[in-house]
Amino acid sequence: MHKKVSIIIVNFNQPEVTYQCLDSLKKLTYPNVEIFVVDNASIPEKRIKNINYPEITLIQSDTNLGFAGGNNLALKIASGDLLLLLNNDTEVTPSFLEPLVETLNSIQDAGIVSPKIIFYQSDNLIQYAGTKAIDPMTCRGSTIGYKEKDLGQYDKIYQTDLAHGACMLFKREVMDKIGMLNEDYFLYYEEYDFFEKAKRAGFTIYYNGLSKIFHKQSTSVGIFSPLKAFYMAKNRILFARRNFKGVNKVLSISYCILLALPKNIIKETIAGRYKNSLAMIKGTIQNLRK
Repeated sequence: MHKKVSIIIVNFNQPEVTYQCLDSLKKLTYPNVEIFVVDNASIPEKRIKNINYPEITLIQSDTNLGFAGGNNLALKIASGDLLLLLNNDTEVTPSFLEPLVETLNSIQDAGIVSPKIIFYQSDNLIQYAGTKAIDPMTCRGSTIGYKEKDLGQYDKIYQTDLAHGACMLFKREVMDKIGMLNEDYFLYYEEYDFFEKAKRAGFTIYYNGLSKIFHKQSTSVGIFSPLKAFYMAKNRILFARRNFKGVNKVLSISYCILLALPKNIIKETIAGRYKNSLAMIKGTIQNLRK
């Protein structure tokens, strides 16, 4: 008996990228899935149409609810025993689901699992093979295998501190216990917040290198966009406020404001990305006002 997997994809003005993801899902060997696509208030000509994808359930949102809110729309109606959040800028291998499902089936306290993630159209370079815990000072995690050539060195299964938001499979009981993604984040760090709450609730997180997908990375917002700059600055502090205590919280917020923010402003200004510098300042101020 194969547990049902609910696959959830959010689109924002990237229909062709989303269609490529859906095309890869058509080749799945796992026999029991349902697929939801949430169109997050894309402009009319960029909205998803399910004419060529009758197997999907399409949810049209009139408002851009961000990564968290968009996924939550589908999580509210998904019927799967297991829930998979999958970025629209990924392409999967046909058998990627089976190892992930087996991890959650075979390890009692495992709540969340992610696969090996390879940069799309790279020379087989790894983006993710697990992540070390978020540093309570810098609010950043250290990704295992990042930009290493994939030679099978991470074709293993092991516990990790953080899954990856581009592809994360979790048990329904995790959501039942800790709730859905926190929509206060809108974009970035909401999955980290989810992981930390899951660990505090007694669940463990795993990496399974026997499963592999490809990630095009930041196609919706852009790698150097002001939108990304704004939410990274804002949500790094929000994450620290909600997940650290005492001295760690004070040190982390101080680091973000007094060291990281000036450093990043100088870096973006030198690169000529003045809008990014302004966005970081606005993001930091907006968080501190709350």
